[in-house]
Amino acid sequence: MVWIPPGKDCGACGLASCGEFRILAESGKRNFSDCPYFSTELGWCATKASYSGTDILGHQYDFVLAAFEGEISARKFIVPFRADLVERWDIGPGEIVTGRPAGAGCPIYHALRVISVNPVTGVLECHTVGPLEARKGKVHDVQAYHVHAFEGIAEVIRNPPVLGARQRFLPGYCMMDLSHTAVINMVLKKKGGIHVRLEDIRLL
Repeated sequence: MVWIPPGKDCGACGLASCGEFRILAESGKRNFSDCPYFSTELGWCATKASYSGTDILGHQYDFVLAAFEGEISARKFIVPFRADLVERWDIGPGEIVTGRPAGAGCPIYHALRVISVNPVTGVLECHTVGPLEARKGKVHDVQAYHVHAFEGIAEVIRNPPVLGARQRFLPGYCMMDLSHTAVINMVLKKKGGIHVRLEDIRLL
């Protein structure tokens, strides 16, 4: 059994992604212990097993929101506090946007890679990426934004998502280990798992 990094892409090892780190570690150019999440006890990194069902404040959550197959994170839909900047700065797919989800009350600055842009509302569909991605080139710093919605796969810890209910969930790889609450806007049972859309995101 060989330990593998957890895919958080946090940048703490000095590299942009866990993938880069793993390649260098396996070639002997870096040590696995350079990763703050390294553990010889875990063997293959079992991300599901690392979720206890209780967050840093002691709140129990119902499920973890994971990425769709082949994607790097759950999809996050944001609206900058000044939505006019999306058009003014001509923000487009593939570009990096930074800012804090102040509408939900999160204190952490995020780096997001844009998937799609709604030209009418200014809603940006994004993947969350590591902070080092924001150092590679052009960045649109919107400073503060509302989280309009999340979409991803619900990995059930305590209770499955229920359409119309407000439930507590943990975004996959949340660096604060702080659960969020949301209204379950959509639940679709698909081959890849339980596809959910979450809206009215709050930290309570």
